[in-house]
Parts: sequence; C-alpha cells; structure tokens
Amino acid sequence: MCLSWPLGITPASYCPLIEQVLKDANLTRQDLDGIAYTAGPGLVGALMVGASTAHGMAKALNIPVLGVHHMEGHLLAPMLEDDAPEFPFVALLVSGGHTQLVEVQGLGHYQLLGESVDDAAGEAFDKAAKMLGLAYPGGPLVAKLAEQGDPSAFVFRAQ
Repeated sequence: MCLSWPLGITPASYCPLIEQVLKDANLTRQDLDGIAYTAGPGLVGALMVGASTAHGMAKALNIPVLGVHHMEGHLLAPMLEDDAPEFPFVALLVSGGHTQLVEVQGLGHYQLLGESVDDAAGEAFDKAAKMLGLAYPGGPLVAKLAEQGDPSAFVFRAQ
C-alpha cells in the first residue's frame, strides 16, 4: 500500500531534515529536554505527520511532548528573538486561513481585536499564485517575487 504524504514530505525526507536542523543548531537528540509540535489548526495530514513524529521521538528519547496551538505559536514566535517585545503587544497574524489582529497580554492571555470575514490574506496569495500557474502553496513564492517588483510601476490614486 502506498501512502500519500502531505506536501511530498515522507519519513525518508523528514528524518534527515530533523538531523540537519539539530546539526545546524549544534545539538544532538540527547540535548533535547522536550519536543513541541503543531497540534492545529491546519491541514490534517501535515498535523498527523508532525504529531506522530514528535510523539515517536519523545517516546524514544524519554522526554515530554507538547502540542502547541498553531496560531499561539505564531503569536509567541517573536519571543524567541533577541529583541523580543514586552507584554502587552499587538500582533498581526497572517497564516494560511487566518488573518487576525490580536492583543497579546501575556502567555495564554490573548484578546482578538479583529479578523477577516472572508478569505485570509495568505489564501489570497495562494489564489494569485494559482492564477500565475505556480505550484501550491504558492503564497510564499508570490511574496518573494513581490520583493523583486518595481514599486513605481503603477500609480494608485485615491478618489
């Protein structure tokens, strides 16, 4: 039986990827104190691969495993930077099917200030990519190509 893996990710490709990430971070598996993975929301196939891999590695290494909410991960990612913001701060989340403006009051304390009522900005980028004949998900490539554009090519006038 042949399984269909999300986005072409297979066990043969993600195991070397994990090893390369650890190598780039100058770490070994034994240096890990725990493993976190995206628990949702997201594409069910990709979530299953991540959860299965995380749980398997954690069991093999006898370390804790923690599912993290996808959007909370985005909200708190700036805390990993050297110049991390102080609480409270406002975050604009643009991820896949979500476009939200959120006040981050502290860990676990968030206030939704507003969100899109139709397609998220990320989906609009993917739709533009499809119109251009680019592979899915094309949003990141559209964003990269946009950086190479000429900002003075079109003049937009307010009416």
